Amino acid sequence: MGNGMNKVLPGLYVGNYRDSKDPVQLDKYKITHILSIHDAARRLHADKHYLCIMASDSPDQNLTQYFSLCNDFIHAARLRDGNVLIHCLAGMSRSVTVAVAYIMSVTPLTWREALKVVRAGRAVANPNLGFQRQLQDFETYKLVEERRRLKERYPSLALADSDLAECRVMLDSYQTMLNQRTICEGKCAMGRQCPTGVCRTGSKRQPRPRRPSTTSSVGDSAGMKRSPSTLSTTSTASGYRPRSSPAGLYSYTGVPSRPTRSSSGLSVTRVTDPGGGGSAMAVGGSEYSRRRAASAPATPALSPSSSPPGSPHRAPHRSRALQRCS
Repeated sequence: MGNGMNKVLPGLYVGNYRDSKDPVQLDKYKITHILSIHDAARRLHADKHYLCIMASDSPDQNLTQYFSLCNDFIHAARLRDGNVLIHCLAGMSRSVTVAVAYIMSVTPLTWREALKVVRAGRAVANPNLGFQRQLQDFETYKLVEERRRLKERYPSLALADSDLAECRVMLDSYQTMLNQRTICEGKCAMGRQCPTGVCRTGSKRQPRPRRPSTTSSVGDSAGMKRSPSTLSTTSTASGYRPRSSPAGLYSYTGVPSRPTRSSSGLSVTRVTDPGGGGSAMAVGGSEYSRRRAASAPATPALSPSSSPPGSPHRAPHRSRALQRCS
């Protein structure tokens, strides 16, 4: 996850949040468009074209509703010889799901084949089980219509043959890596080392049983509520992942346009920055969060904090009565 963004197709890259901030990588791969999809997606570079989607890495998060908008953003950029970076936080689940949906839409590949193409370029690609089900449903019920829509909107066949040829090369590469055990299919057995590190392959020892809680159920129901942090823990084996949200993203400036409705019925906030040369669209979340996401940064954004800040209620403070006395 920390080795930089990876090329999936010509003009299409997948990476993580850190990659999206790195000016060296952005210049190296000539990135012109950035599709940012995570809980607090933000525009970080005034000279880039952005699509910001506020979405969590939860199996219950509906990503299918954004596929058409993402496909338009990616395909239009590539047809103009632009280079697109799709990123979430880790570059494993949300960004990969969007990339797979796009590849399915512009080639005859199934969702499993498209995922192999992405994994051949980025071995840690591993959408959660909910997103995999959404890709399967997208293939079954909506893919034919989406392919037809894209062909009508973008009649150019400039990328059709080259994308299919590149996908075949990537599928062959995936099979070679699988035979050489430099990649896995996400099903490594317990106790066996995973070549990509995405499988839980620790010891076969059974977990130690928990001690019975000393707190009675009556006490719990009487108002002893758990903190949200203890309620949000999830099982990796079930495909669930902890909700991730980058914190510490600084304030942004700019006057976005009024929210509009896309052809898919999504509320979209659009901003064009004539000074920086970039633009942004933001979907998901509240109108306020979309306005902040689409605005150009006033200061460089820092990396998301690894732990939540301390509670402000624990900070020393003086009562109002004491303040009046002093």
